[in-house]
Amino acid sequence: MAKENFENSINMLEEIVQELEKGNLSLDDSVKKFEEGMKRAKECNKILENAEKKITILLEKDGEIEEEDFNS
Repeated sequence: MAKENFENSINMLEEIVQELEKGNLSLDDSVKKFEEGMKRAKECNKILENAEKKITILLEKDGEIEEEDFNS
């Protein structure tokens, strides 16, 4: 799976969920779709984790802007 942005990964994950919910797939196809969905869910989670790491809080101290890491 090529590196994609969060929105594309979520959209693909939603499509997979819809296909699985329809129940028209064979067992083998359902398992393959489930595996692909799990990979996409992990990719979405990884993208979110990386975004969280980049978030910074700007604090104004003595007229100067300081950058501080975001702590959840």
